[in-house]
Parts: sequence; C-alpha cells; structure tokens
Amino acid sequence: MDGLINFHKPVGITSAKALYKVRAIVKQKKSGHAGTLDPAASGVLILCMGKATKLVESIMDHPKIYRTTARLDATSESFDSDRSLVPVDVTQPPIKAQVREALVGFEGTIQQIPPQISAIKIGGVPAYKLAGTDREVALAPRPVNIYWLHLHRYEFPMIDFEMCCGRGTYVRSLIRDLGLRLGTGGVLTSLVRTQIGPLKLETAWTLEALKSVADSSKYLTDLATAKTLFKDQSPIPQRPGG
Repeated sequence: MDGLINFHKPVGITSAKALYKVRAIVKQKKSGHAGTLDPAASGVLILCMGKATKLVESIMDHPKIYRTTARLDATSESFDSDRSLVPVDVTQPPIKAQVREALVGFEGTIQQIPPQISAIKIGGVPAYKLAGTDREVALAPRPVNIYWLHLHRYEFPMIDFEMCCGRGTYVRSLIRDLGLRLGTGGVLTSLVRTQIGPLKLETAWTLEALKSVADSSKYLTDLATAKTLFKDQSPIPQRPGG
C-alpha cells in the first residue's frame, strides 16, 4: 500500500497512537504522519503509507488551517486545558476591536517561543520531560509564518478564531502571546485542524469509517496523485469573508 490517507484524528489520543490504530486497520507497517496534533486537538492528520513516507517533509511545508477557541481569564503550565487552569484577574476586559487588532498584529513572519510543554527535543530529550526539573532549558524563539487570523466570535472571556499558518507554528504559544498583548490570560480550550494543503476535514476518514470499508481505493490517495497534490507549494487559502 503506497499513498496517503486523509485521517480525522479524534481528541484524546496522540498522533502516533492514531497512526498505529490506522496501521492495524489497513494492515500497513511502513508508515508515518505529516504534522503532529496534540492529544487534545482533533482534525486533519495526513498519514503516509509505504513509499509515500518520502512525502512527509514536503507535506509539512504546506499551509495549515486551524479553528481555535480559547479563554482569556486563565492560563496553565501548558497553555491549554490539559494542565490545571490558573485564574487570571482581568479588571478591564478588552473590547472586540482590541482583540481583532491584536490578532492582526501577529500576521506575517514572527518570532515565536515554543511552549515548554512540547515535544521539541533538547539534547535528544523532549522538552516536556525536562519541564519543572533542574534540567529545564529555556526554548529559543524561532521564525514562523502566520498567513492570516480571522476572529469569528468574542465574548469575554471566550474567543473563537481561525488561523492559517506555516510549519512549526504553536497555536498554544499564539494564545499565550495574545494574552500578554491584551493584558489578560490566555489558554487554549479547543483546536481543530481543518486543512493541510489541498486536503480538508470534510473529506477526512474517521477510524469507524475506515473499519467499515474493505476497498482501500476508497480512502487511499494513490502515490502518483499524492506526488502531484504536494509537488508544488499550495497557494495560501483565502481568509473567511474574502
């Protein structure tokens, strides 16, 4: 089996475990995934089977879209709700125009510090394993591309927005930095990846759907088509409303 599966990763499992579950269903050992989603996140996870594993790096370079909700009256060690929330007292909540202006300020190529609770390797050890120990190392900022951010809804303390970004962007870090810019807290409460390159969530396969189909041609994008889809850089998707 050589090709791609546009998989809808559910909340509650790691990207690696999602891959193992799909491998067991399709009976394909050689495989990989293009772009990790945290256990608390869901959405598009492109699984590369057989010879398509050679496409992983090029797929990861394509733009991604996320739908995000967060709250601005709390924070946490991981900047998401996986860790205990710490209330943040906000005496004067920002108005919608201020939130929109702050989001636009992150568009472009920015320097972003990854969250300490992350899988980034430090001397071969994931940063999250060093967090809170005497071996913890401050992570250096690195350039990431944020193509656009679109505010869908804001009613303090909750914010709902969509973003299109490039490789290596941490949405949790963006939420942290948004809170700092607004003088509030910032913690991610929900994250759904809705698109990678030309592949969208609407056509992604769930575990249940994969189990119900015997013909792999139904869910597998063959190698030749996959190479064509990801041969060149995908155009940046339009922001909602234009």
